[in-house]
Amino acid sequence: MNTSEIRKENLINLYNEKGKRHGYWEIYYENDQLMSKGNYVNDKEHGYWEWYHDNGQLFSKGNYLNGKLHGYWEEYYENGQLMYKGNYVNGKKHGYWEEYWSNGQLDFKGNYVNGKQHGYWEDYYENGQLNYKGYYDMGKRVDYNPDEPKLIELTLSDIANKLGIDVDKLRIKE
Repeated sequence: MNTSEIRKENLINLYNEKGKRHGYWEIYYENDQLMSKGNYVNDKEHGYWEWYHDNGQLFSKGNYLNGKLHGYWEEYYENGQLMYKGNYVNGKKHGYWEEYWSNGQLDFKGNYVNGKQHGYWEDYYENGQLNYKGYYDMGKRVDYNPDEPKLIELTLSDIANKLGIDVDKLRIKE
């Protein structure tokens, strides 16, 4: 395999024969702090990666598949507090997520489907007080649970009108 190498101390960043990044890489900020480390396959992030703030604190960690976020990810504030944890599928949020304020308080928790909020959600203020508890249907906030049957109250005249029956001609047997 023909590769060219860029060395930084004990570091080897590899390119494939087509000049694309391939293999294990480490990338640094100008201040020599580690920015990221992980693998490339044909110039796309692939597999487990870690990213760092320029102060050396962990910024995020998770998996890529062909250059897209895929699988479980966590991201952190510069102060080290967890910002979020959740799953991606082909670069879109998918499944259960939790996000946190920089003070560590829960911001929200709920599910995503193909990058859209879906199902039961809870949203909190920065002080920890509940702001909203309810449901989303593919990104749209709804005032009911779409997974439960809706109860509708109808009068006898409502039903008659729906069926095209003259209400005055109805008789109820006792």
